[in-house]
This record gives sequence, structure tokens and C-alpha cells, in this order.
Amino acid sequence: MMGLLRRVAAVLGVAALCWTTGCAGFWVAVGSSSGSTTTPTNDYVYVVNATAQTLTGFAVTGTLPAVSGSPYTLGFTPTSVAVNPANTIVFVSGSTSTGNGVIYAFSIGTDGALSTLNNGYAVSSGFEEVSMDISPDGQWLMGLNANNESLDEFQITSSTGELSVPTTNVYTTLMTGTPVASQVKVAPDGNFVFAALGTAGDMVYQLTTSTGILTPLSPLPPISGTSDNALAVSSGSTYLYIARSGQNGGLAIYTISSGGALNSVSGSPLAAGSQPTSVVVNTAGTNIYVANQNAGTTGTISEYGVVTSTGAVSILSPSTITTVSAPWALAVDSSGDYLFSISRAGTPNLTMYSYDSTYTGQLDFASSDPTGTGPVAIATTH
Repeated sequence: MMGLLRRVAAVLGVAALCWTTGCAGFWVAVGSSSGSTTTPTNDYVYVVNATAQTLTGFAVTGTLPAVSGSPYTLGFTPTSVAVNPANTIVFVSGSTSTGNGVIYAFSIGTDGALSTLNNGYAVSSGFEEVSMDISPDGQWLMGLNANNESLDEFQITSSTGELSVPTTNVYTTLMTGTPVASQVKVAPDGNFVFAALGTAGDMVYQLTTSTGILTPLSPLPPISGTSDNALAVSSGSTYLYIARSGQNGGLAIYTISSGGALNSVSGSPLAAGSQPTSVVVNTAGTNIYVANQNAGTTGTISEYGVVTSTGAVSILSPSTITTVSAPWALAVDSSGDYLFSISRAGTPNLTMYSYDSTYTGQLDFASSDPTGTGPVAIATTH
């Protein structure tokens, strides 16, 4: 199957159809998961749950009190969630009961509580994004389409959350294989966009932030017997980290040149657990963490140290921590003090870890909470 990755040239900026048609609707708060409300912290984490069709928010205070009104009923099956760099908007993508892809936008209040934007209607309709990321200037939202045939690019109207599609650049790729939609990531410097395509390898684009133009660069071709499932980029945008499963899987590390060329680092990939599904870099850039499903056994998170002066990565000792259940996705908070893990199996399905300085980045359990049934994606404020 040819893995085509092209920017879609026609997505509705504002969905004007009513919810009863399956294309738009109102997002209704149905009460708090814990009965608690929060005081402002400017540090929040949001989880979307596919089975429950909810969005749950928590304040990061050392514990995880639910934000006011949480969990919120979405009325559609969510697939991904993203927070803009200004910490003013949460975007949630998914599909309606009729199979129509949608993106909704919600404003973030001073206490982390959410309210609908665009009068409760979808800000985009027609495409289901399984992964979203936003450029550091807050202008461009990148979405990896569910059928993995397109990288959808939207321009964000910051005051309303409305999305529109630029009319520049239609392109195809040279990827082959049977791709599995995985993750899109914008580099912290805003110059590049990376897309992990599972068994079809990885795509690289140069982003011109002033215009939104995406220029395809040399991709990472697929490697037989492997799947590239998730991405992270170092804070200096000089290294790409890939959670790779299959033969010779683990944490794959590539240098990123000024022109966007990727070159494998000697000794890469480093060992991880089986079925790695997510990878993140902590705020300080000193540690990397990989979530491992470890099918049939208890899940783990692999831990790595980074020498910031050289970029060298090493496996910590102990190399992993055992999680309550198989971790699906990871995120780090804006304070730099915590790492979060969501799990599709078992409850509580949101776990917060702190960093043990004694062990140079070893994770320590801090708190946990139920988020709803079937968590599929997590996002934090910046």
C-alpha cells in the first residue's frame, strides 16, 4: 500500500451543521469526577477517553484535583488532544457516530476549567486526526489523518479557535508499505515537522512559519520488521527520538542537521521494553522516557539520561520502572516537576511521577487518578 502523506486542500474552517447531523454540536459539562474544584495553578493536564467520550482535566499541584466541571461529555469519540503554546485553547479531534471526523476547540479558564469556542460547533469537519501538534508560534496546527494518507495543516485563529486550511503546497511521498497512523511532532524551534508512520517509516518537512508552507525533505524509509510509533524532539531541535518496536527496536536516536537531514547516532537504538508506544523528553532536557506496553506482562517505562553538553544518551540504572498497568502515552508538565502516564488497561489510568534527583532522573510515584473509560491521548499546558 502506498503511504501517501499529503496536505488536504479542503477542510471546513467552521462546521455549520448541527450536532444531530453528526457534524457539529454542543459540548456539555456533566459534573466533576472528584467533586472538587481547583484554584489557579497555570499547570494542567487533559485526558480524552474514547469509550466514555469525555475530556477530563486536572490541576497539577503535587496531587491531581479535577478542574471544575470535569469530566466533560464530548458527544463524539475522541482520538487526540492538544494545547496551544499560549495555554488558552484545548483542541480535541475525533469522529462522530456517523464516521465524520471533527475537531472542537475549548478555552482554558483561569482555574483550568473549559468552555466551548465557536458557539459549541466544530472548528473543523471532515478529517479524523489521530495525532495533533501545534507550532511554537501558535499559528499552525498539524494533524495526522486517521487513514494515514495525509498530513493536515490548519491555520489557527487564536481569538476563536477556528481552523482554516492554507491553499499552498500539495505533495505526495515516496513511502511504501502498510502504514499505521502514529504521531506528528513540530520541532521546538518551529523549523521542522516530523511524522511517524508506523511500518512506513517517518516523514520530515521544513515549515515556513510565516506562510505555513511545508517543504518535504528526505524521509526515514521503513525498516523491515519494525514500526516507528512515537516521536520526541530535543529542546534545541537537534535530536529526534523515536519509540520503535519490532526487530532491533527501542529508543532510536537521530541528529537533526540545520537543513533537516536525519542521521542515526552510533549505538542507536538503545534498549527499551517491548511494544514502546510513547516517548518524551523532560523539560530540563536531561532525561528521556519511553512507555512500553509489554504485552502479557506488567507495563514499564524505560529511563534514560542525557548529557546536555554533548547530547549523549545512556540507559539509567535501574533501566525501567514497573507501572500499574500497560502505559499508552506519556506527557510532561509545564513546571518540569512531573511526568504523566495514561493506561488503556486498569484503573486508576492516570499516573503522575516525580523525578528523584538522587538517581539523576529516576521516576518516583507521586499520585494517580481515574480519568474515564478508554483514555487514548493526553496533553499538558506548556
